Amino acid sequence: MTKSPETVPCVRIVPIDAERVGQRIDNFLFGLLKGVPKSHVYRLLRSGQVRINGKRAKPESRLAEGDQVRVPPVRVAEPRDPGVAPTGMLNRIDSWIIFEDRGFLVINKPSGVATHGGSGVNFGAIELMRQWRPDQPMELVHRLDRDTSGVLVLAKKRSALTGLQQLIREGRTDKRYLALLSGVLTRGKVDVNAPLAKNLMQGGERMVRVDPEGKPSRSVFRVIEKFADATLCEVELDTGRTHQIRVHAAHIGHPLLGDDKYGIPQANRIARQIGLKRLFLHAAQFSFELEGVDEPYIFHAPLAPELVDYLDRLR
Repeated sequence: MTKSPETVPCVRIVPIDAERVGQRIDNFLFGLLKGVPKSHVYRLLRSGQVRINGKRAKPESRLAEGDQVRVPPVRVAEPRDPGVAPTGMLNRIDSWIIFEDRGFLVINKPSGVATHGGSGVNFGAIELMRQWRPDQPMELVHRLDRDTSGVLVLAKKRSALTGLQQLIREGRTDKRYLALLSGVLTRGKVDVNAPLAKNLMQGGERMVRVDPEGKPSRSVFRVIEKFADATLCEVELDTGRTHQIRVHAAHIGHPLLGDDKYGIPQANRIARQIGLKRLFLHAAQFSFELEGVDEPYIFHAPLAPELVDYLDRLR
């Protein structure tokens, strides 16, 4: 059967506009060829099939405005269509918005909403936002665990995306969380500097553990309020590893309440009886300064009502 012309891969010449200036060619291709394995993209670069203005491109080659990029024929998997999001979910998005300007849109993500779709989740925050604003380009700047609520930043322009992601890589952002730990911390401040490594357990479940061979990871826990058998802390992150706060809290013997993966089952059972139905972890603040912008960006997300109610029950 003959394929339609639209589905047959062919050579493309892609012009580079001002939004792509300074981007590495490998990162440009990852975005252009979504669904193509990174190993295949690097194979195309090594074999000389990708060219900038007629010259072979190296992975680290940087793009300039007006460049013409030759992209060889590559078959890209059709993106999965999640369908139309339920109207009820879309109608709630207005209440999530905490900030918007020309570069960023910031939401207070509810617990239970994934950052993006996949692994049985049709609609994550980014898919919902794109359906809510179908004519507005949007990209995730960072991620939050599905069970974590709070500040989630989306970029409306590529320059905003790359600028903030560069600050995150350089450790020049300030991320602060509110977490309720089981037990009572005896010190007012606990600095946890413990490397973390990921591994997959049986059945494909992702777990993270403290491991000397892992990536450097640092969390600073500051006590805000103590209860009979729990401690409310502000947690400041120097790094942003998967499950970092949850694993570091468990590492010091005070795992988060409501944490079914790293927590204490008995403590979680008691918390559920009192009214805690979710992980007590909330991304409360995200701040940074962008070059060329006079005022710093400081995003705050109020603590979710169900967490406020739970704290009131403990007092």
